[in-house]
Amino acid sequence: MTAGSNTGLSVVKIGGALTQVPAELDRVCRAVSGAAAHHRLLVVPGGGPFADAVRSVQGNLRISNDAAHWMAILAMDQYALLLAERIEGGVLLDEPGAVAGTVIPGRAAILAPFRWMRHADVLPHGWEVTSDSIAAFIAGAMDAVRLVLIKPSSTHSGVDSYFQAALPSHLPHYILGADRVDEIETVLSGSTAGAESG
Repeated sequence: MTAGSNTGLSVVKIGGALTQVPAELDRVCRAVSGAAAHHRLLVVPGGGPFADAVRSVQGNLRISNDAAHWMAILAMDQYALLLAERIEGGVLLDEPGAVAGTVIPGRAAILAPFRWMRHADVLPHGWEVTSDSIAAFIAGAMDAVRLVLIKPSSTHSGVDSYFQAALPSHLPHYILGADRVDEIETVLSGSTAGAESG
């Protein structure tokens, strides 16, 4: 990766916990929309309250890990629909083959990952794999130049236990709290300033 390069694909995962803080979610959506004007961005949604509902139902109804895995990824699709509505100029993608031709500077592409992940199906089926690991896998599969994880301001340091296994060893990744999301342009331009680097 060349410092200052904005021609490569960047994967930006927007944490589902941001739904609990609407003002932070709005700030993140505005920042991502602005950054998409100059960068090729593929947005991967978190699971948030939609995935939390799956956890609750699994515990109450003793649903298998396989079923819960796919239900949780369908929960990410629900958040993708929300993000596509809130990120100005965003376009929703839900077909595995549509990513490469749709992710262009000028608009953020928001991936509804269920069909994509159902086709690939290479990650473990369990709660050790969350949207963090799914974003890492997608970034590797798309040969992205970087992965940026955007999390709520108060809880922006952690990733799931499978994340390092899902992340390609060569791929730089950064964690931005929503309170510092205005620094996303710096990160996408190849600088590590303003973000925690993994």
